[in-house]
Amino acid sequence: MNIQESSSELSGDVPTLAESSRIWWKIGILSFGGPAAQIALMHRILVEEKSWLTERQFLNALNFCMLLPGPEAMQLATYAGWRLHGTRGGLIAGLAFVLPGAAVILALASVYALFGDVPLVSALFLGVKAAVLVIVIEALMKVSRRALNLPAHYVIAALAFVGIFFLELPYPLIVLAAALYGYYQARNSEAETVTTATPRTPFTATIRTVAGWLIIWWAPVLLLWLVAPESILVSIAVFFSKLAVVTFGGAYAVLAYMAQDVVDGFGWLTTAQMMDGLGLAETTPGPLILVTEFVGFIAAHGAGGMPLAVAGALVTLWVTFAPCFLWIFAGSPYIEHLSAQPGLRGALSAITAAVVGVILNLSVWFSLHVLFTGMNEVSAGPARLLVPDPATLDWRVLVLALMSGYFMLARHWSVITVLALAACGGLLLSAF
Repeated sequence: MNIQESSSELSGDVPTLAESSRIWWKIGILSFGGPAAQIALMHRILVEEKSWLTERQFLNALNFCMLLPGPEAMQLATYAGWRLHGTRGGLIAGLAFVLPGAAVILALASVYALFGDVPLVSALFLGVKAAVLVIVIEALMKVSRRALNLPAHYVIAALAFVGIFFLELPYPLIVLAAALYGYYQARNSEAETVTTATPRTPFTATIRTVAGWLIIWWAPVLLLWLVAPESILVSIAVFFSKLAVVTFGGAYAVLAYMAQDVVDGFGWLTTAQMMDGLGLAETTPGPLILVTEFVGFIAAHGAGGMPLAVAGALVTLWVTFAPCFLWIFAGSPYIEHLSAQPGLRGALSAITAAVVGVILNLSVWFSLHVLFTGMNEVSAGPARLLVPDPATLDWRVLVLALMSGYFMLARHWSVITVLALAACGGLLLSAF
C-alpha cells in the first residue's frame, strides 16, 4: 500500500504535515493516564474530531499494535502518522508521543539521583511506593476483566503465574508458549476466516524496511561495543534491546521481568528505586515503558556519575523505541490483512491471558518488597517461595496503601491526585 492509496482511504481531508505535527505534539503533551486514556484521547482527536481515520481503520490498527511488543499507544500514533504522510509522518507522530515524557523523566531522574537520599525526598517517595502498589493492582483488575473470557484463559493465567513466580521461568518463554497455544487452538477451531485483499506492498520493500531499521537499531550498539566493550552502556543496550522484543501486553507485564533482572540479576537498582521509577513514570506524559529510561539512567549513574547517567538514559530510549518504528513501518501495509487472521487473534488472546498471571506476579513481588524490609527464600526442588518476616512490616506503607486503594478503587480518583496525596501522607507519617 503506498502513501497515496492510504491517504485516499481516509474519511476526512488529509492535513498538511505541519498541521498534523501540531496535533501529534498536542497528543504527546496531553498523554497522561496510561494506554487506555492515551488511546481514548487519540480516538477522540483522530476519528471523532479530525476524521483522519475511520472507526474500522482505527480498530484494526489498534488490534495490530496489541499484537506487537512495545507500547501500543505510541505505535498507534506512529501508524496514524504513517497513513497520513508516510515514514516522515510516522516518525514525527511517534517521536512527539515519546519525547515530552522522556524529557520530564530525564529531569526527574536527575533530581532523584542528586537528592534521593535527602530525608524529605525519601519521605515523599514512601507514599509514592504505596500508591504504585495500588496502581499495579488496579492494572491487574482491568486486564483480568478484558483478558479472562474463557476457562482456558484462567488456566493460562494461573500457569503463567506459577511459572514466573515459583519456577522463575523466563518471561519470553511464557509469552512464546502462550502464543503458540493460542495460535494453534484458534487455527483448529471452527472460527471462520475473514477474507481480505492481499497487501499490495512488494515483499522486497518490506525486506528493505526491516534491514534498514535493524541497522538503525543495532549500529549504535555495535559502535558502543567496539569503543568500550566493558562499559555498562553496552550491557544496558543489549538488555533493553532484548526487553523491546518481549514487551507484549504493556509495561506492567514486563515490569516484573525487568525489575527482577535489574534488581536481583544485575544489581543496578534496589527494589525501592524500581518502585520510585515507576511512580515517576506514572506521573508523566507518554508511555509507561519510559520507566526503562529511569532504570538506564540510575544504573549508569551508579557506574559513572551524571554524564554516564545521561548517556545511559539516551541509550535506553534508543533501543526501546527504535524497534517500535521497525514493527510499524514494516507491518503497516499488512494491517488490514493480518487483522482478519484467526490464528493471530488467538495468539493475542492467549498472550493477554498469560499477561494476567505475569502482572499478578508483579503485584505479589512488589507487595512483599514494599511492605516488608526482611525476606526469606524457601526452596523445594525447582520451586522457590519468598516468605516475608512479619516483624519487618512497615505499618506506614500499609496505611498509605489502604488509603490509596480507597481513593483510587472505590472513589475512582485520578492516578496523579492519589500519587500526590500519598506523597503528602508519606511526609506526614514519616514524622512519626
